[in-house]
Amino acid sequence: MDKTPVFVLTGFLGAGKSTLLNRLLADPAFCDTAVIINEFGDVALDHDLVRVGKTQITRTTTGCLCCTIGSDVRSTLHELHILATRGEIFFDRVIVETTGLADPAPLVNQLMPGGSPAFGLRDHLVARNFELAGVVTLVDIVTGELSIENHFEAAKQIAFADRIVLTKSDLARDPASLRDIESLRARLAALNPAAPIDNSHQAVFDPAALFQRRVYAPASLGDDVIGWLALEEAIRGDGGHSSNGTAKPGASPFARHGGRIRTFAVTRELPIGRDAFQAFLGLLSMSAGPRLLRVKGLVHDRDEPERPRVIHAVQHVVYPPAILDGWPSADRHTRLVFITDGIDPEPVRQLFEAALDGKPIKAGRALRQLASAVAETFRSGATQLARALTN
Repeated sequence: MDKTPVFVLTGFLGAGKSTLLNRLLADPAFCDTAVIINEFGDVALDHDLVRVGKTQITRTTTGCLCCTIGSDVRSTLHELHILATRGEIFFDRVIVETTGLADPAPLVNQLMPGGSPAFGLRDHLVARNFELAGVVTLVDIVTGELSIENHFEAAKQIAFADRIVLTKSDLARDPASLRDIESLRARLAALNPAAPIDNSHQAVFDPAALFQRRVYAPASLGDDVIGWLALEEAIRGDGGHSSNGTAKPGASPFARHGGRIRTFAVTRELPIGRDAFQAFLGLLSMSAGPRLLRVKGLVHDRDEPERPRVIHAVQHVVYPPAILDGWPSADRHTRLVFITDGIDPEPVRQLFEAALDGKPIKAGRALRQLASAVAETFRSGATQLARALTN
């Protein structure tokens, strides 16, 4: 019996994984695809941003998959297998969309033959019925270089890929930007000489080809990948995790990414004024810069309450909102998920409330809670906002 192929779709925060997934799932040939969506933090959002059609969706909301090494992927694959044997669902491939902060090494170890050891009947069933068929990594041309420079996870995602896809190249319209793309291509080729590099905005690009059955061979990707996989096994066997792969009590689920990485959510029940929200998001992005790793959310717009706005911001870049034709679920709250580097949630929440309610904030109290790297710029911006709101 052929095993069901499992593909890992990864890429640093804001690389466009959900966009590519939506494009792929619009293809009728992919209606028999199971998708596992992983989200960093406690508020589930991505499942509302992926239009699934007949595709089977399973999502995990327990945090980053590479941090909850206790075989979240194996557990979910086991659930899919049980549902399939009962005839409740049918699928012929699985795509795992990781959080943008995911380290691929634990996932590859869990899914590769001879990787992480199987514990119990569940893991043996998964090993007999599923196999890793490929790792697809997306790289955003706008923030890709910066992500590689500042975040080791971004470099590892590239190194583990057997297919690399450049995204957002439609934003490059001048000679300097086009040269930047070629420079990024050279950087990617140096990190991973074995993986073909596609461009998602070229006419010949075929997203379906990325997820066709093939053999994923880490040995072909270089000594670094083999070394990281060996190191991962050593880490699993020597602290932070018990013998069955689950996290030990007291272990931080996000410790792999360092103590400065924070994830938090802001919600609001009442509809939001467009100008006030743009003022908040623009100021936050300008002040926090690269430490604002990711903002993603659905906004209940006061002027168009039946057409929610999809918000995306990555580091210093705020993208124009996409407008949906309708709400994807019964939940019509504004929901914003933030992933930050060294920024405390409280001043962000204060700024959000101040901007939307038209009230000044005590910038000093908020600023004392911000990381020192962004405090001075935030103080200046928050003071300007407070003055503007009281005029």
